[in-house]
Amino acid sequence: MKEATDIFSSWATTGRDEGMEKGHSAAVTEMLEVAIPKLIQPFTAIDIGCGNGWVVRKLATLGASHVEGIDGAEEMVMKARKIDPNGIYHHARLPEWKPEYRFDLVHSMEFLYYLKQPQEMLAIIHDEWLENGGWLVAGVDHYQEHEQSLQWPKQLQVHMTTMTINEWKSAMQKAGFQHIKVWQTAAKENSPGTLSMLGQKATYS
Repeated sequence: MKEATDIFSSWATTGRDEGMEKGHSAAVTEMLEVAIPKLIQPFTAIDIGCGNGWVVRKLATLGASHVEGIDGAEEMVMKARKIDPNGIYHHARLPEWKPEYRFDLVHSMEFLYYLKQPQEMLAIIHDEWLENGGWLVAGVDHYQEHEQSLQWPKQLQVHMTTMTINEWKSAMQKAGFQHIKVWQTAAKENSPGTLSMLGQKATYS
């Protein structure tokens, strides 16, 4: 089996990262349209699996006063830094790496299922990455109800954790999130769309 980070590094060198941006733009736009109105402006944010940094740059235009990106693919991070020299991009492996700060918003698109224990990562995000009252919004295109995506692990020769919609919702609940919303967006021909998940860390007085 290949490492997902190696695949994405090779994609960065061949320009496929631009196709990823185009393919995920509609889903990410809707996810952020749902999440950002729940935040107090201005807000801080981090994008997990930031690729070439396109969501980081998008968040900076949507009210983020401080925004960072993290990705395990070195070539992707190098490309993000080249496009956005003033941006903050980290090259590191997850879940081992921890941010220096906590954030009002954590965004992730097409990252969680590459982990062997995505449930563990959700709990880490809730407990260690988010400010009290902060929000996670995450999208995955590989899930049980998306039948075409079930071939991806074999096609790419990379590990993917396959979970149902209900299992993802349960994982959010077990991680401690409240006000959870799970929905599908940006449906396309032969695809039920991105499974999007939104949840808040409790606000404590």
